[in-house]
Amino acid sequence: MVAVRELRPEDREAWDPLWAGYLAFYETDLDPVVTEVTWQRFGDASEPVHGIGAFDEHGALVGFAHLVQHRSTWSSTAYCYLEDLFTAPEARGRGVARALIAACAAAARRAGADKLYWQTHETNATARALYDQVARHEGFLVYDHPLG
Repeated sequence: MVAVRELRPEDREAWDPLWAGYLAFYETDLDPVVTEVTWQRFGDASEPVHGIGAFDEHGALVGFAHLVQHRSTWSSTAYCYLEDLFTAPEARGRGVARALIAACAAAARRAGADKLYWQTHETNATARALYDQVARHEGFLVYDHPLG
């Protein structure tokens, strides 16, 4: 069983290695300042960025999801972007990601969002197998235009 709740300040020590694992999975290095700012946003009620954790039966953090609430030109309310989703390798296949997605959907509904959406790399077949079960792919491609 997995318990899902918002991340709290006391979860930081357990979150750090999962965050590092997520960044390594996507072969990305971030300035430590970005990691610190990200973590601080989770605890700031004025921020539209939220962190959700999945905890195993022993209370260990085994996965996370990060959400960004934002307005949309296609909605009179808002959308919710599931920006990051990661499950510890030893916890995969136990329903952690599915539970996190369900918690994200519930949080988006509570915030009045019309849509929860996310992206993943086309080569992430394991994640895509789950995503194809719980969501629909609308055929859009993502482009990234670096600004700096």
